Amino acid sequence: MSTVAATGVVVPDAAARSAASRGALYPAPARRRRRGRGNHDAGWGTYVMLLVTAALFIAPFYYMIVAASRPMSEMVQSPPPLTPGPYLWDNITTALEQQNIAKAIANSFLVSGVVTVATLLLCTLAGFAFAKLRFKGKKFLFTLTLGTMMIPTTLGVVPLYMVMAEFNLTGNLLSVILPTLVTAFGVFFMRQYLIQSLPDELIEAARVDGATSLRTFWSIVLPIARPGMAVLGMLTFMTAWNDFFWPVITLNSSNPTVQVALNNLGSGYVPDTAIIMAGTLVGTVPVIIVFLLFGRQIVGGIIAGAVKG
Repeated sequence: MSTVAATGVVVPDAAARSAASRGALYPAPARRRRRGRGNHDAGWGTYVMLLVTAALFIAPFYYMIVAASRPMSEMVQSPPPLTPGPYLWDNITTALEQQNIAKAIANSFLVSGVVTVATLLLCTLAGFAFAKLRFKGKKFLFTLTLGTMMIPTTLGVVPLYMVMAEFNLTGNLLSVILPTLVTAFGVFFMRQYLIQSLPDELIEAARVDGATSLRTFWSIVLPIARPGMAVLGMLTFMTAWNDFFWPVITLNSSNPTVQVALNNLGSGYVPDTAIIMAGTLVGTVPVIIVFLLFGRQIVGGIIAGAVKG
């Protein structure tokens, strides 16, 4: 505020002088920049780091294309060629003739899809039970579940194969699907996610309204758990698609997954690297297409789970 002196001159009071001095020191545009100091654009160093990281990840895939498009005689030269050659389609045709890669890709999609859906459903159910429900033996069962993660997978191969042989499932895709329908890591992951993201008040409100545990899970838990399920689904799909050790033991060349079919490519005294790389390229393209189609939804789910309030 300001006051009027007896001479008619307007004299500003202390508050007005203080505001005027602040305005002189920090003009309006500068004050706005001062308040938004943290909202600056990324510098050139950030872009250089991103370009280097992207190049490191893209380089193996690019070299796979180079190796798949040239004959093996050129790839063993020193130094090897660094540009794609003209024999890509010929090598892919040879790979498709040696192994039924189309059937292997369909089998891998079937196995990976079923395992991913089952893992998301069962692990989210178990994670919800361990995170929010009260029942006897809860701590013991959860400790037992975590204990299975400490057992090496190779120790269970022989008894698992005996079980599959007893049920006549060797050579069948069910022998790959059934052992991986639920994982201890998935249960632990969803439990930790729901402990942090699912308020107890929502569960209590659902119980007051008379909702059963399954109804609560379907109407309340699943929408909240969707970002965590997106991350777990991505990891599960990639693990099931790239699994080699168990499928190569229990499946055969007449009913393979992608990894089993690639294992039988380029067979001979000296494996043909060009044919192997061509088959690997064919087996990798479907996964890239899946992530191009659904990557936005996965990233959106991760970002939605990171936003609080």
